[in-house]
Amino acid sequence: MDKPLLDPNARIGILNRGEAAFRFVRAVRDYNALHGTGLQAVAFYLDSEEEAPFVEEAHLAFPLSMHRRAELGSVTPYLDRELMVRILLASGCSAAWAGWGFLSEDAAFVGMLEQQGLVFLGPPSRSMALLGDKITAKALAEKSGVPILPWSRDPVESLEQAVEQAKRIGFPCMIKAAGTGGGRGIRPVLNAEQLPAQFQSALEEARRVSGEGRLFIERLVTRARHLEVQALADRQGNVQTFGVRDCSVQRKNQKIIEETPPPGLPRQLLEEIERSAAALIRAADYESAGTVEFLYDLDTEEVSFMEVNTRLQVEHPITEEAYGVDLVQGQIDVAFGRTIPSDTPILRRVAIELRLNAEDPERQFSPSPGRVLRLRLPAGPGIRIDSGIEEGNTIPSEFDSMIAKIIATAPERSLALARLERALDELQLKIQGGTSNRAFLRELLRSESIKAGGVHTRFVEEMVGSQRQLIEKKDWETAILAAGIEQYRLAYQVELANFQQQLSSGGSPASA
Repeated sequence: MDKPLLDPNARIGILNRGEAAFRFVRAVRDYNALHGTGLQAVAFYLDSEEEAPFVEEAHLAFPLSMHRRAELGSVTPYLDRELMVRILLASGCSAAWAGWGFLSEDAAFVGMLEQQGLVFLGPPSRSMALLGDKITAKALAEKSGVPILPWSRDPVESLEQAVEQAKRIGFPCMIKAAGTGGGRGIRPVLNAEQLPAQFQSALEEARRVSGEGRLFIERLVTRARHLEVQALADRQGNVQTFGVRDCSVQRKNQKIIEETPPPGLPRQLLEEIERSAAALIRAADYESAGTVEFLYDLDTEEVSFMEVNTRLQVEHPITEEAYGVDLVQGQIDVAFGRTIPSDTPILRRVAIELRLNAEDPERQFSPSPGRVLRLRLPAGPGIRIDSGIEEGNTIPSEFDSMIAKIIATAPERSLALARLERALDELQLKIQGGTSNRAFLRELLRSESIKAGGVHTRFVEEMVGSQRQLIEKKDWETAILAAGIEQYRLAYQVELANFQQQLSSGGSPASA
């Protein structure tokens, strides 16, 4: 049965929250204004999120507590397949958008939507299952002529098999979970002695995150750059790719800085990477937005396929800014059955993104959420901010700690980096009981290696491990003293105003 088309007046349920949900609401409003459609973005929220921007801006919003099942316990309802299907139907939605995270790459869930006749603004479940599973994706990539690393080919089901495959592939190698994303279920193995502990650790995390523990092993590239290709495919089999992003500035597989185009790599190589990504997307009969990820070995200068993310990435705004495209509107176009443009996208400018998180770099980057007492986001030429947080909101402890994505664009990379520095200087942020990685981001931007570009994926971890002090604390004592004086001055002004008000109203100052 052919996948149904999106209705021009459809209600589209948002299976996400925060910045992702807010991004979609804005995209739908823009789409309606541009095309004259009557689409409605429908938000679902926890009671604690009632005043969040995505809830206030959505056309309709429904609390998840109306439908939540008591037996879920502490599991977030955003991960409950049955609940989300039920609330979509109950709220009159005929379509759903998942964004990134939660159920966005859950092929079984997309299959449930398809059985209900709901339009999913993303790939069909069969393509998602094929590419979302790292083992079947690598097999398809190999069949499609996409370069891959030596690997185990089949799932490694026991430690004995892991030992056998690791010896065949050679050390160092990497253990990976087949059905997880976000850097989870991945463990490096530098030698045979590390294998048993790392195998067990990867297995336990894979089972905890995805409910199943299929693992495989591939050769480990010790000095690599993390490159990825943004793709958009329509229902007619057309595929567009939008350059290559460099996401090598990361810590423990969590990205910190992303940019496009990757600095220092030849154009011919980047074009070859794009062609490989497009070939794999076509081979999978894919549609909508997706990301094909590669590793670039700095020692051998070879590129190899890593995995496919069958959704939009958090860092998609840099592609939008560099190429002048709206990828969320592209997803909507594909759901309407429209053909994507056949012209080759043109790179217009350099784009770089920072992730501003509520985390404490001096405490091993542990989450540090709280109520946002003050938030003044930067603006000006070449600056875009994507955020789902406003002043007065509380950053919830149970979800991702990201406060905002700060994106800078410019004709050249050095100016984009300068604009990011200026943006961090302009940013005003105060979190009650928490903190952010703002100061750490400033230290990164000042690094000569970051300014030069082309660092490997372990650069941040090596930098953190080699420094006694992550953040330069120049003049901090003076700043603390100044803040104390300012707080005293403000308190004095409040007391003086109360005193004067009592005098003017005829009351007794003593009783004030």
